[in-house]
Amino acid sequence: MIVALLNQKGGVGKTTLALHLAGQWARTGKRVTLIDADPQGSALDWSEQRAHEGLPRLFGVVGLARDTLHREAPELARDADHVVIDGPPRIAGLMRSALLAADLALIPVQPSPFDGWASAEMLSLIREARIYRPELAARFVLNRCATRTVIARETAETLADHDPPLLATTIGQRVAFADAARSGRLVFETDEDSPAAREIAIFATEVGRIAP
Repeated sequence: MIVALLNQKGGVGKTTLALHLAGQWARTGKRVTLIDADPQGSALDWSEQRAHEGLPRLFGVVGLARDTLHREAPELARDADHVVIDGPPRIAGLMRSALLAADLALIPVQPSPFDGWASAEMLSLIREARIYRPELAARFVLNRCATRTVIARETAETLADHDPPLLATTIGQRVAFADAARSGRLVFETDEDSPAAREIAIFATEVGRIAP
């Protein structure tokens, strides 16, 4: 499966989710490659920090921030069980290429009415991609979510009526994600029994059950 995490809005946690999805799958024995398709290169920076810390490699990280992604990603997928694409914000050509490569597009959004409006152009790109890839699946992911808040509940209720639908799993707003990232780690490596690690495990299981 090739999974692309995409949203034209920056700061919604695409890289964090991409790294943790790849890491959780690798942890369960899957062969995983992560494609950093964001010119900012945050996933590559994380990988370099991990090497600097002397930590073992969990999965490969490849920089591929160009609009030939849809031709190159399937080649990388031949040697992997899963490919995860950390997509760019605000670069339509790259996003189109990522969508044409993907079996599943995950759209991270935060609990905010503004994020819903920011996703409108993303949904337009998905509709465009489905002309060429009618089998392309897509889901919203509610990320950086403070539980039991009115805005989180209202965002979830709004997205429940959407196509694409919302994943059942939500990811909380947790300091553990930032703390782990600074040292090139993932949350299950710092505390495998933490709420953050449990959420990621449930998230990866749910995503893995979505048939391409």
